[in-house]
Amino acid sequence: MIYARRILIPFVLILLLATTPVAALEHLVVRRDGQTIHLDGRTMIEARNGDVMFQTRDGTAWICKAEEIQGRSADDDPFVPYTSKELATRLLAQLPPGFDVHHTSNYVICHSTSRGYAQWCGALLERLHMAFTNYWRRKGFDLKKPEFPLAAIVFADKRSYVRYAQPEVGNGVEGVIAYYSLRTNRITMYDLTGMEASGGTGRGNTMAQINRILSHPDAAPTVATIVHEATHQIAFNCGLHQRYSDCPKWFSEGIATFFETPDLSSSRGWRSIGQINQLRLRHFRDFARHRPANSLATLLETDDRFHDTATSTDAYADAWALTYFLIQQRPKEYVRYLQTLSEKAPQYWDTPEGRREDFTEVFGQDLDQLNQEMLRFMSRLR
Repeated sequence: MIYARRILIPFVLILLLATTPVAALEHLVVRRDGQTIHLDGRTMIEARNGDVMFQTRDGTAWICKAEEIQGRSADDDPFVPYTSKELATRLLAQLPPGFDVHHTSNYVICHSTSRGYAQWCGALLERLHMAFTNYWRRKGFDLKKPEFPLAAIVFADKRSYVRYAQPEVGNGVEGVIAYYSLRTNRITMYDLTGMEASGGTGRGNTMAQINRILSHPDAAPTVATIVHEATHQIAFNCGLHQRYSDCPKWFSEGIATFFETPDLSSSRGWRSIGQINQLRLRHFRDFARHRPANSLATLLETDDRFHDTATSTDAYADAWALTYFLIQQRPKEYVRYLQTLSEKAPQYWDTPEGRREDFTEVFGQDLDQLNQEMLRFMSRLR
């Protein structure tokens, strides 16, 4: 499953027997696609039919069918995630030749582009990480430190990126600038300072050159996409959401769109968190002209609108508008709702009625009234 503007790869639904990670290091032997795979990690969930969700030391989640499992064992060693250096070594072994590593406090950045661009990405990601965690702590939600080093893969050009990402993302990869993978827990992208992003000014190798190129108006949506996907990664690793839990897509995408407004002229990356997202606001105003009366209800109850290309752009605009409205007008209730969603267990799926009930228990039963308040609020934004 990919977080890259829409769900692209479905995963197997399994019944829960346990959701508490096992402390001991386990070893799983899996036979898949004619290959024998040896996995070291921990069992996250085991189904009654023998299917297993297994997490390896790099943070990757494996959904293993019972018939694929050839052997299981455990030893006295505890499960310990890879260190940044160990993760870098593992990633370099999996990537095509020509990659190097740039380390920051929270990220392992494997790149085949210039050192300067890798450093620019690292600085942007670290500024986002700091801004994101500080913002939610000020709101009263204490985030946890990521258990695994956060990994980013940066290709030198779009062609090599597409060739690498196509098996995971699918045929729509040409239109995907970057993506966060729930399965691998990594973000993958390519160097944006090429001709298509820079308005014809060429590539940059220094921080100043890269900032100048990516401050070009034509590059703003592409930079926003990087921030959007990186926000997903932080949210799923800092306890805001649980990977593979039933976190409503309007909520996770609403948060990602709320943060996708970096200020590249600032050393901190953002002049103010949660400034009005002008692109999403324009989309919402266009949508508002024909927005159905039940739009709020359908947004809350299912993720269907995000999965349909005919409605996904409107769904993202609706998600941003609802998120912005609630954070600005109902901040305490929003944090209470956030706490409810953060406690959702992996692989447990709510009914549409259950999703709606989670929301109305916090924000009130009258969705029509709330919808009208949101529309009035959005009409005043500039």
